[in-house]
Amino acid sequence: MIEILLFLAAAAAQSSQSGGASAAVSQSTDAPPAFLAPESNLVAEPQVPTGKFTTAVEIKPILAATRGNWIGVREFNGQDLLYVTHLWSWRCGLVELRIGINGAAPEVWPLPTCHEDEPAPNAIKEQDGLPYRNYGLGSVQAIEVELTYDDLTTESASFERQAVKIP
Repeated sequence: MIEILLFLAAAAAQSSQSGGASAAVSQSTDAPPAFLAPESNLVAEPQVPTGKFTTAVEIKPILAATRGNWIGVREFNGQDLLYVTHLWSWRCGLVELRIGINGAAPEVWPLPTCHEDEPAPNAIKEQDGLPYRNYGLGSVQAIEVELTYDDLTTESASFERQAVKIP
């Protein structure tokens, strides 16, 4: 497993060094200077790798390599379900998740707290709630995802329904 994660981290680093970002993705590798940053209650956290994937420095390469899995749309029981399970699985290095549907301004989707005192801090537990929201059938056509890492850098991606539709 660790070999796969190391491979993903190396691939993401190589991709970012070679300018491998697509037109639908924007990244900010540095937090803005304090005088330019919008007022926010977000605070950068120390970037000390823990080996438990709880910091931006540890999860950025993984999320960069798995961008196509960030979200999923599933038709179920006469509804569209928009899943963020993958992002919840790497939430310990995130401080904020925003999602916009069909061109609407992205809104904050609360992230469950990390279980840092446990062996698997990123585990999704029953008390964390459900990693999806429901919408009218066929209504989710375009999704904008904005991530803020715990070092306060950001990354965003846009997805069309067909690209993330779960069969």
